[in-house]
Amino acid sequence: MTTKTTKTTWPLARVLRNREAGLYLSGVVVSGFGTSALWLASGVWVKDLTGSDGLAALCMLALWLPTLAGPLLGTLADSGRRRPLLIGVNLLLAALLLTLVGVDGPGDLWLLYAVLFVYGAAGVVHDAAESALVATAVERSLLGDFNGLRMTANEGMKLLAPLAGAGLYAAHGGVGVALLDAATFVLAAGLCAALRVREDKPAPPTGGRRGVEGVRYLWAHPGLRPLVLAGGATLLCAGLNGAMTYAVVDALGHSPAYTGVLYAVQGAGSVTVGLLSGPALRHLGARRFAAWGTALLAFAVALRAVPSDPVALVCGAAIGMGLPAVLIAALTSVQRETPGALLGRVTATAHTLVYTPNVVGLAAGAGLVELVDHRLVLVVLGVALLVTAASLGQSRARAERTDSRSPSDASPA
Repeated sequence: MTTKTTKTTWPLARVLRNREAGLYLSGVVVSGFGTSALWLASGVWVKDLTGSDGLAALCMLALWLPTLAGPLLGTLADSGRRRPLLIGVNLLLAALLLTLVGVDGPGDLWLLYAVLFVYGAAGVVHDAAESALVATAVERSLLGDFNGLRMTANEGMKLLAPLAGAGLYAAHGGVGVALLDAATFVLAAGLCAALRVREDKPAPPTGGRRGVEGVRYLWAHPGLRPLVLAGGATLLCAGLNGAMTYAVVDALGHSPAYTGVLYAVQGAGSVTVGLLSGPALRHLGARRFAAWGTALLAFAVALRAVPSDPVALVCGAAIGMGLPAVLIAALTSVQRETPGALLGRVTATAHTLVYTPNVVGLAAGAGLVELVDHRLVLVVLGVALLVTAASLGQSRARAERTDSRSPSDASPA
């Protein structure tokens, strides 16, 4: 009885006692550190070379644009064994980053943009293959804990890596950051090679259905479709909310540098919810966990309209805790409810539907903040998020039946 209680009480220990889960998380930390550093440095690099804010912003566009092809790129993750694919993608990115040593003037920016575009496309394939392999290697009962810890690791790197990347950029320029990122991918490839995973080679996707099977499965699934659609709606609102941040800081009477404080508090909130998500998923189920997180996000976003430092800091932490809930719930449900042969395509499709609206929201918010009072926008976003949370909270009985489906129900036929 004591052993069973301990296993239930300490999800972190349960995950880390699993050798494969520990190696996966180590790879997430290593590659996430390099990626976060490069994301910061690439824009600064372009800004220093050209003086153009618009050209610097194109770095993020180059990285995000390949997510639009997620359903098609996901077929690569279902075309063979995922572990060798992950090793190959990591080594490809390491080699690709080495080409950036040739970037030393505005005329070389085409190479940087090309590398970032391939980097983003490879990231889509990598995430899809990793999600599929995790579902094979990690116990289904640990998937919620694992995904929460993965979120914690990612957010932790977002807090630490930009500082390290900025220091390295100041000392050695963009090439130094690119070399660091290349080294992290080599190390991540080594960690993938150390995994002990038995996986059957999946049947290759056939004919014209290669790019649409994942879309069809996701759309037809009564448990996954509402979670993924709610995730997209939530990330759209989150993008619009993010575009209001500088207006919020201005209303507080601080310099733009104060945004770093708000993002740090938000990151701390995300780290916290990542540690708690496993038990929360077990007690609430995926849809109610996502609904409660979205409701918390709704109130936090609306209250940012209040020009108060304490309120802004509390709201920042609450946003950090509420926003990841729907992401963790959706990803964990995809892993549990999708047959292994389709998991790469379904994961990539889910990522496209969830994360693309965030980019749209950021772009739309950049124009909207110049035209409309940011306080009105924040209140409207809060209402929209509450509606999203309410939609997730409906049909509780059906959601509970979906969340309690046995592992055999989700296994490949």
